Amino acid sequence: MATSPFLCAHCRVTARRTIAQYVAPQLRTAALSTKASTAHKILAQPSWSVRSLLAGNDGSPAETITSAQLHHLLKLSALPLPKSKEEEASMVATLQSQLHFVKAVQRVDTTGIEPLQAIRDETDAGRRESAIGLDDLKEALAKETLVGHYKRPRRVKERIDSEAEKWDALSTASKKAGKYFVVESAKKPGREANEG
Repeated sequence: MATSPFLCAHCRVTARRTIAQYVAPQLRTAALSTKASTAHKILAQPSWSVRSLLAGNDGSPAETITSAQLHHLLKLSALPLPKSKEEEASMVATLQSQLHFVKAVQRVDTTGIEPLQAIRDETDAGRRESAIGLDDLKEALAKETLVGHYKRPRRVKERIDSEAEKWDALSTASKKAGKYFVVESAKKPGREANEG
């Protein structure tokens, strides 16, 4: 088997092992579960390439987007309108490629695949780290009292004194009325003539 001169020794060994695994199916053991064999079937033949996700490379016609549609989308998004025909053509081409990518993703068959609920560390160490125990809650539980016949926990209200509340907002006001500042407005010259 010929190896590429561009691969390091570790990568060449890994590539040989991977090729041997897929080329010689008799090396597979019967211990593979059905999920693992399904994953093997999916990964054995690539179903897409980066080139197929680019607009115009898979033979499908590009989505036609008119100038009016582009301007409508830009107004809905509160984005500035293009300043020239070249800028508008560039925006249309970008939008067409994005729509092509979204449609390619929507065509993927996801039957039998459970939706992703969360991205988290599923190792034992990750589970231990994310577990919340009684020691972690001691500080919060110390701020509760048991109330009533059934001893229901109730959070103790604590007063928080901050420097922001002690700030005198009216200290710079030129005229005050109690706890409010006063703003005097001048009468408009045209109003006096109309009132008389």
